[in-house]
Amino acid sequence: MTAVVSTIGVLDEPHENRGASFLIATSIMAGRTLKKIIRSPQLLVAGTAQGVMFLLIFRYIFGGAVGHLGAMSYVDFVAPGFVVTSGLFSAMSGATGIAEDLQDGLVDRLRSLPVPSMSIIWGRVAADTLFAIWGLAVTTAVSFAVGLRLHGSVAGGLEAFGVASLAAFAFCWLFVTLGFFAGSAQAAQSLAFVVFPLTFVSSAYVPISTMPEWMQSFASRQPITLLVNTARILTEGHAATTALGHGAGYYFPAALVWVCAVVVVCGPLARWRLRRS
Repeated sequence: MTAVVSTIGVLDEPHENRGASFLIATSIMAGRTLKKIIRSPQLLVAGTAQGVMFLLIFRYIFGGAVGHLGAMSYVDFVAPGFVVTSGLFSAMSGATGIAEDLQDGLVDRLRSLPVPSMSIIWGRVAADTLFAIWGLAVTTAVSFAVGLRLHGSVAGGLEAFGVASLAAFAFCWLFVTLGFFAGSAQAAQSLAFVVFPLTFVSSAYVPISTMPEWMQSFASRQPITLLVNTARILTEGHAATTALGHGAGYYFPAALVWVCAVVVVCGPLARWRLRRS
């Protein structure tokens, strides 16, 4: 664990310990970002409503065309997919947020202070993750309101929410890193939307078996599918295991490897870009 933490920059900055500690600086940065989100109602509503809006569209417009999936109803199939991907929708604001901070000179000002440079990144990621978890909670509540029912245990449902939160954490690292490389808020928004189609080339909204054969191989192995299938099995139990052909023990280890890979790759990239911005 120490090696991984050092890889993404929490440790290994001994020359930056003259001022605030890493934890204090990170908490201040996270608090500042959360206040900015809360004081921007349009950002708060848009980041929360995207997942809910798509859930309602698929539930009531496209759901009739899909019908039942073996022992599962479509709402039980699709709702876990939207809970997981709502973390991606909420995390997308991190790309534009960090790009705006770069444009406005806030990052330059912070770098001139005696604080660990990685606290700038970790503070943003921590705040965006909390915002994404809020979006997950809202989407989960709406999912139950439109017909989702737990066919597994309550503990399994809580574990599924934990998996979705873990996915949101990885998405936040990805989008914050994209924001550092974008150059402007407009470019960051465009880069963030490049990731959006991956949600459709996955098992989040429709069974992979309905896709063209050449697409199925990629769709079945990409991280969103692995995360969604894990959450789906934890919430829907035996019916989901039968429909997907494997249990959570098959999907979760691969999903965890993907999450760790995203953080381990994006952490050093964001740190490198920050030091050269």
